[in-house]
Amino acid sequence: MNQEELNNRLSKIKDKLLAFEQPLDDRIIISCESEKAYALNQFLFEDIRARFVIITGIDADDCFELLYHYSYDQTGCVITIKAIVRDRQQPQVESITPLLPAAEWIERELHDVLGIGFKNHPNLKRLILADDWPEGVYPLRKEVKK
Repeated sequence: MNQEELNNRLSKIKDKLLAFEQPLDDRIIISCESEKAYALNQFLFEDIRARFVIITGIDADDCFELLYHYSYDQTGCVITIKAIVRDRQQPQVESITPLLPAAEWIERELHDVLGIGFKNHPNLKRLILADDWPEGVYPLRKEVKK
């Protein structure tokens, strides 16, 4: 599938999104509510056959953003799902680990440093913080004093 065909396939899901941006020919950002993140990840991985790269997390003041990055290697396009997690008190999103086992450690890391809960994760225990790190303190949240 070339870039034009990829763009056409992705444009068919625009009605499920908050935003669809293509700042560069080989860069696509699709924004959604966190409840739709699993289905969009599944679509990119199974239907588009994009390669999962990593998830990054951002504390964006009024919400958290989870950025699921994929590479469509046939064209060199990077596709990012930006999932908006609005609940700051108990932020949760469906784990993609059952779909993509490679996501297990990055979800654990994001749970450690941002406090994002990943529902149906098989092993959401600490990964990088010390065992004696205070419970409920997440070092990459903006309210944590450095």
